[in-house]
Amino acid sequence: MSVLAKDFLMPEDTRRPRGASRSAERSALVADVLRGRDRSHSRVRLRVQGESMLPALWPGNTVEIEACSHKNVQSGEILLALRDGRFFLHRLVASQSNGFVLRGDSMPGPDPQYPPEALLGRLVRSEGKARRFFAPKWYRAVGMLLCHCSVARRLALRLHRRQEGTSAPELRSVPSL
Repeated sequence: MSVLAKDFLMPEDTRRPRGASRSAERSALVADVLRGRDRSHSRVRLRVQGESMLPALWPGNTVEIEACSHKNVQSGEILLALRDGRFFLHRLVASQSNGFVLRGDSMPGPDPQYPPEALLGRLVRSEGKARRFFAPKWYRAVGMLLCHCSVARRLALRLHRRQEGTSAPELRSVPSL
């Protein structure tokens, strides 16, 4: 019997993308740290992977997350939540007793409502070579531009990658668009 004929014995987990289970394990470990006994002193550092929080957070930025409770968050804060083994680092839109709603600055709509136990922490610091070009009140407006205008998004990401690749401070300014 050939090896291919034995495929029916393979567990279904092999169809997942490579590294998916490791990613879920890492997420669970970070969640355990932030949900630990001494939540007031629990902090983790993570690297931003996605583009949903442009222009506030860029891919490659390192962020520091501090554990917090659902009762101690305010609208507009950037929160870390866990859903289906994945992290979501988005801005708080609404908080209710039965959960909370987050939205990425450059996402067309809000995330589905999270239960209170999905909250892991809040952003306390962001590090990266990217400079902050906009006042915080403009993040949502610029995020919507980047959400609905793919040319602007590609240009912003290209400028960001170029900026990350250079070390000379004088090359880090962004030309006016």
